[in-house]
Order: sequence, then structure tokens, then C-alpha cells
Amino acid sequence: MIPGTVRLRQTPPWQTALARAITDPAELLEAVGLGPQLLPAALAAARDFPLRVPRGFVTRMARGNPEDPLLRQVLPLDAELQSTPGYGPDPVGDLAARAGAGVLRKYHGRALLVATGACAVHCRYCFRRHFPYGQSGAAAGHWGEALARVGADVSEVILSGGDPLMLPDWRLEELVDGLRAFPQVRRLRIHSRLPVVLPERVDDGFLDWLARIPLQKVLVVHANHPHEIDASVSRAFARIRESGTTLLNQSVLLRGVNDDASSLAALSEALFAAGALPYYLHMLDPVQGAAHFEVGETVARSLMAQLAARLPGYLVPRLVREIPGADSKTVLAACSGATAQPPGR
Repeated sequence: MIPGTVRLRQTPPWQTALARAITDPAELLEAVGLGPQLLPAALAAARDFPLRVPRGFVTRMARGNPEDPLLRQVLPLDAELQSTPGYGPDPVGDLAARAGAGVLRKYHGRALLVATGACAVHCRYCFRRHFPYGQSGAAAGHWGEALARVGADVSEVILSGGDPLMLPDWRLEELVDGLRAFPQVRRLRIHSRLPVVLPERVDDGFLDWLARIPLQKVLVVHANHPHEIDASVSRAFARIRESGTTLLNQSVLLRGVNDDASSLAALSEALFAAGALPYYLHMLDPVQGAAHFEVGETVARSLMAQLAARLPGYLVPRLVREIPGADSKTVLAACSGATAQPPGR
């Protein structure tokens, strides 16, 4: 392992790119060629949930279009400040599922480690936008306390956050070292948006760590619109797959972003061309501040039926909703489209 003093002297390019992320709503509006009309609302909403978006992601947005689907995911709006019945701070029951510092236990055989509260991008619909990360970071204690609560029944450890790939490689290496004490753990699943919004994170050091993991590896990325998948993302995906990692994608169905069959079909095609299999299409979690993204279930089922008619079955994600306290995600529709399916995991 590289000594700590050397680590401090070296700044990977991805961290430099991350440090240059746009955090000022005025700068974002200027970067996409929009005037100041949206600025007062953006500033007000950003006081509650700050803006953060990497510059490389901004370059994929259409200039002069306030309805650009990528911009819509990250631009703070005054709609976030409206109180909506049925929307709250803990929409999927994470707080009740805490099994100790940094550990969530919801489903049989799996333990989720909330690795960090940090993200490279602040998605305005994030279901954990109100989560108390200061009390719940697994990596803050160098994994020890969290791993001690994994349990003998756990065969899969899931890294989530925030975004676990915000951690430096040496901190991720600590996790792998710790997992060696749990022979019953067969799989490591990582949920990350960084390969999409900050593909620079997929560098040699990260890939070396990934290749050396002595477990089956699954990386679940998060893209919602085909415009998110550019050449840099495709290259990152290809390198991840070369490490022997299964690459899946999960999306969220969002009004004004991907609530049409053409966008969803193009997203599935773009993902598969880049090497990622469409996995889940989530109904919006009812988190406070995100009600303006909601798409009704009737519309969602219709969209799935249209996708099933246009795409081969392996390109049609499962439409799911997470219900607090349920023993699995509830599958509303799979490739058959309009018919409800039994719960899936």
C-alpha cells in the first residue's frame, strides 16, 4: 500500500475535476446559455439542498434550453420548496432499516453500507437528500464497526451512499481487506453515478482495485437519459467490464426528463451499446422537494408496454417501486408491460 504521506502529495485527475464542479446556480445558468430569470428560485432552493454538478456533465446539456433533460435533473427550482402531502424526508424507510453506524439491513442476505454522504452530482430527486449522513457513514470509522454488523447470513455487501466512489482508492482497499474476514460474502455490489457524471473516476488505480477484488463484482450505474452516455462514459464502461465486473444500470422515471417511450428506448439502446444492461426503472421515491418529478403509475405502465413493443426483452428494465418495510422491491411491470408481476429483488 502506498504510504499516507505519498497519498497526500498526489491528487488524481478525477479529484481535480471534482473540485472544479459547478456549485453556483448563476454559473450553471451562464454555462448553459440561460438568462437570470431562473436565478432567484435556484438560489432559494439551493439553500436547502446545494447545487453540485461536474463540468463535463454540463457540456452534454443543450445550450439555451431550460427544459434540457440533463439540466432539469440538477438545476434547483422553486418547486422544491413546496410542501406536498405524502412526500417526506425518509421516503423508503432507511432510518428504520439502520442496523448500526453506516449499515442498512432491508432484504434477506444483503447488507448495505452507506459509505459516504458525498456525491459528485446533487440530483434534485435524490431519495436520500435529507438523510443524516453525519451519523451514518460506514467509512468514517474505517469500515470496522460497519463490517462487524454484516452478519453470518449476508452473502452480498452493497456499497451505497452518497456515492461510494467519492472515496479514494486506498479507503476502498480497506473495505476489501475487511471483507476477507467474512467467507460467507460472495458478491460486492457498488451503486455509483460517478462513471456517468464523472467518468474520470474510472482510472488505473480504481480499475486495479476492482480487478483485485476476490468476489463476484457488480457495478450498478445510474443514467436517466440517453444524452448522458457520451464517448467518455462508453470508454469508462468498457474499462469496467474488462475488470470482470458485471455492469447494470438503474434509472428513475422523471417527469420532463425521460417520461416518454422514445427517450427510454434510446437510453436502453445507448446503455447496451456501451456495455451496461438496463436493470431497474424506479418510480419516484416520494422524498420532500421532488414532487414535481412524479409520473403517475398509469402513465408508467403505458410506457413499459410501449417499450416492450419496441425493444427485445433484455433491453426492457423492470418498473419497480420501493415500499418501506417490504421484503423486496415491488415489480409493477417487466417486459410484458401492462401486467403486474410478483415482487422482485
